[in-house]
Amino acid sequence: MILPVYIYGQPVLRKEAELVTKDYEGLNELIENMKETMYASNGIGIAAPQVGVSLKLVFIDVDVLKEDFPELEGVQMVLINPEVTVDENSPKVTREEGCLSVPGISENVTRHSKIHLKWTDENWVEHEEDIEGYLARVVQHECDHLDGHMFIDWISAIRKQLIRTKLSNMIKGKVRCSYKAKFFNSKKK
Repeated sequence: MILPVYIYGQPVLRKEAELVTKDYEGLNELIENMKETMYASNGIGIAAPQVGVSLKLVFIDVDVLKEDFPELEGVQMVLINPEVTVDENSPKVTREEGCLSVPGISENVTRHSKIHLKWTDENWVEHEEDIEGYLARVVQHECDHLDGHMFIDWISAIRKQLIRTKLSNMIKGKVRCSYKAKFFNSKKK
């Protein structure tokens, strides 16, 4: 089922998500709904808070970027309770980022190019891996949502000032989305 994407201003997007437990009822259904929602929204990653569920759960599918990043071919991940450790010695890279929860805005964000990731997959198998390049960026972006952060938190004060009106309009529901969305101050779907 395609769920509405929660748009900037929704409190769940600024809340630290809770750990997923093995006995969480409906987990597989939630993962499938997140996948459908992400694909219907033309995203490459989605975190549970973006569909209104405050859980440490992320789905990533970066295969669509394989033309520009061949190493991403076939990369699809379900991250349950992920733990990201940034490699502080890795180079920082600035690239444009956007977000399903912040429609119509993209900004340059500087992130470390290498991370260490620990997570559990949908079969409750534990994984641990060093990840670098564009996938490291996507993982950091999505895992930020689990800590109540968004990519706009990492942009300069000047850029924040320049997008302030757009963000304010999102809170008021005065923005168009090509996908099902849930706004803070509106009954728009």
